Amino acid sequence: MQRQLSPTPTKEPGEARPRPATVREVQVPEAITVARLAELVHASPIDLMKQLMRAGVMASINQAIGFNTAAAIIPAYGYRAVPVAEAAKAAKAPEEAGDPAKLQSRPPVVTVLGHVDHGKTTLLDAIRKTKMAQREAGGITQHIGAYQTEYKDHKVTFLDTPGHEAFTAMRARGANATDIAILVVAADDGVMPQTVEAINHVKAAKVPIVVALNKIDKPEADPERVKRQLTEHGLLVEEWGGDVIAVPVSAKAGTGIDDLLENILVVAEVAELKANPYLRARGIVIEARLDKSRGPVATVLIKNGTLNVGDYVVVGNVRGRMKALVSDAGRRLQSAPPSTPVEVLGLNELPQAGDTLEAVPSERAAKALVEARLLRQGNLRTHVSLEDVVNRIRTGETQELNLIIKADVQGSVEAVREAVMRLSTEKVQVHIIHTASGAITESDIFLAEASQALVLGFNTGVEQGARRLAESEGVQIRFYNIIYTMVEEIQGLLEGMVQPVVKDIVEGHAAVRTIISRSRQSKVAGCMVTDGRLLRNAQIRVLRKGKAVYEGPIQSLRRFKEDVREVAAGMECGVVLAKFDDFQEEDILEARRQEQQPAR
Repeated sequence: MQRQLSPTPTKEPGEARPRPATVREVQVPEAITVARLAELVHASPIDLMKQLMRAGVMASINQAIGFNTAAAIIPAYGYRAVPVAEAAKAAKAPEEAGDPAKLQSRPPVVTVLGHVDHGKTTLLDAIRKTKMAQREAGGITQHIGAYQTEYKDHKVTFLDTPGHEAFTAMRARGANATDIAILVVAADDGVMPQTVEAINHVKAAKVPIVVALNKIDKPEADPERVKRQLTEHGLLVEEWGGDVIAVPVSAKAGTGIDDLLENILVVAEVAELKANPYLRARGIVIEARLDKSRGPVATVLIKNGTLNVGDYVVVGNVRGRMKALVSDAGRRLQSAPPSTPVEVLGLNELPQAGDTLEAVPSERAAKALVEARLLRQGNLRTHVSLEDVVNRIRTGETQELNLIIKADVQGSVEAVREAVMRLSTEKVQVHIIHTASGAITESDIFLAEASQALVLGFNTGVEQGARRLAESEGVQIRFYNIIYTMVEEIQGLLEGMVQPVVKDIVEGHAAVRTIISRSRQSKVAGCMVTDGRLLRNAQIRVLRKGKAVYEGPIQSLRRFKEDVREVAAGMECGVVLAKFDDFQEEDILEARRQEQQPAR
């Protein structure tokens, strides 16, 4: 229903609406729907559409119009349009608006990481004196949980994650939730591949590490061997002259738990963790799920300020009003201070893990912030390419080139690592975030995104899930099969000799189902195209158990004895490669083409 600001005389359809005497300001984003603009100026959407028609603009009720168009028509309703500042001024970040004098100590937030079955959840159970692990399927953690416990009148918040991938995926979204990382290593098993990955992920996050040497009650436990293994990965324990605290524990027997908690409090005290509880809340979504009876439910860790029942909040692109706050023990709370994990109810949609929660003054401020984010969403993604990094180095924005190296075998890993490390100069340091043998995985992409790193693949492939993730998140993967070519390219770019960029584009994959001998010198691979397409002029990389065994052109591509230019997904075909016939069943043929682009 239209609100009359002042008595309006009867007018002809084409006549302009008289301008009211009182003019008020209203914040309008770069683009806004007709329905939302009508709400802001307290007018009927139909009346607003008529005003647009008089201005020569045809727009439906849900169509977006630009700021200039909106600014031209709303003076008729007694309003003047003011541009919305970046991410809506009404929701200014609490950290920027706080009084340093009001900062208070807050509980540390601790993440538990380590190799599967080394006792992460069992250790947390021992700390909380509960039996959470028995309720997990197969004893393996199925979701992220946030719990708070108390030791010697000090609260400690624990995050129990499914692994370092979740830890880094959240950090990649800007969610620096962790203050201290506990690295759980079984004393009888030692440092395992997932332990090494967890170490690299935590080191990349620059978070203090406390090592929990678990299962020391077992006869085969050898803590000294584990300490030596940790040294090989850059973690030197205190008794050997380092700065990493290593605590022997037995989660099952409950021994060493007090010592571990004592050391966590010491590390937290050194870090001087503080927050302002008097600000509007700011937090991080740890997990989110859709409850049949309660609707969208999110577990949120409050980082600063205090969240209260009734607060208006924005979480990513989702908004709502807090109907209820529930503690990890199931108790209803009226407020949640810093470092408190709570389940929140009242969001209108399901947010994503890692999204930032911000309390805002009003529902109008929440709507404005969500609209501003949606408008800018397409421009927010950070693309990590070698040329982007070089540009940031030249402008002085960074002095580090972060790299993740994956190769076919460990020997190649070491060779590539040594070659790349020699590229460090006084101005630019090459920093190796993580190295390993095998195919490039989603975990590598998450780590690259979080660390602003490039992924280098040497004689190896990339898992399909990792390739899709890299494309969606803008993480660049560069493949090489000759070390000096890789070194020359990176060195040339760092020195400013920027050549045109040759971009690898993956067209599709085919699985080898059968092998047909055409002659002594030639074999045909009978394939099924699993995704994308195979092109007659494509380069083919043969992947065997994730490792590249050959790369070269297609000599022949056929369907039912006919030469074809391409074969789409779901179709069978016969492939003959130039100078390669050592096919094996289950080999993957990856079709690639190169596209030359000017260096930015």
